[in-house]
Amino acid sequence: MATISVFDAKAQFSKLIARAEQGEEIVISRHGRAVARLVPMPAAQPDRVPGWIRPVDVPDDFDQWTEQDEQDWFGESRAQHEPAP
Repeated sequence: MATISVFDAKAQFSKLIARAEQGEEIVISRHGRAVARLVPMPAAQPDRVPGWIRPVDVPDDFDQWTEQDEQDWFGESRAQHEPAP
């Protein structure tokens, strides 16, 4: 890890960037005190593709509400609570 003054960093900025691209860390100092660090960027991660690991099988009756579904959800049939016509 190299240390360089702000004055020298301004004069050699392009070279410092090239060194950082090669993986080197460079500390920039002002009046002998470290104030910044020039580091290489981490490798870009590939874009995530939404979806599952494997396809999801949706049954044909997925959106059909049955009397059994009613009992499972509400504990009793909703028809018992509907007013008679």
